[in-house]
Amino acid sequence: MTPLFIDTGYLIALEVADDQYHNVAFKHWQGLLKSPLHLVTTSYVFSEIVTFFNSHNYQSKAIEIGSRLISSPSIKFIHIDESLFYKGWQYLKKHNDKSYSLTDCISFIIMTQLEIKTALSFDKHFMQAGFKKLP
Repeated sequence: MTPLFIDTGYLIALEVADDQYHNVAFKHWQGLLKSPLHLVTTSYVFSEIVTFFNSHNYQSKAIEIGSRLISSPSIKFIHIDESLFYKGWQYLKKHNDKSYSLTDCISFIIMTQLEIKTALSFDKHFMQAGFKKLP
């Protein structure tokens, strides 16, 4: 089974009913659930999700989603250490013509290292960096 990288925007779209991508994400997710999943994400993506819900006054939702992500057997978390942080920083500086976030850059590095070709994302930056994105 081929691993997929799961990004912040996709997870938010799944959880927020009035998100512009909610229906697309939800339908796509239902299709993915028909076979075993092998997902990869980072502690920085996790932080973005929890921060998003906390900053919108949905603290209990932040805890619920965070707990589900942490306990999911389908998700492998890559924790960002000093080395990955600096590799991401170098990537960001090298691609200063793009509006990548540091989290994006670290995600790209991890995807490259783990030979992950596709991200579950609505972020065009993944395609700009040479990856496929779904849906």
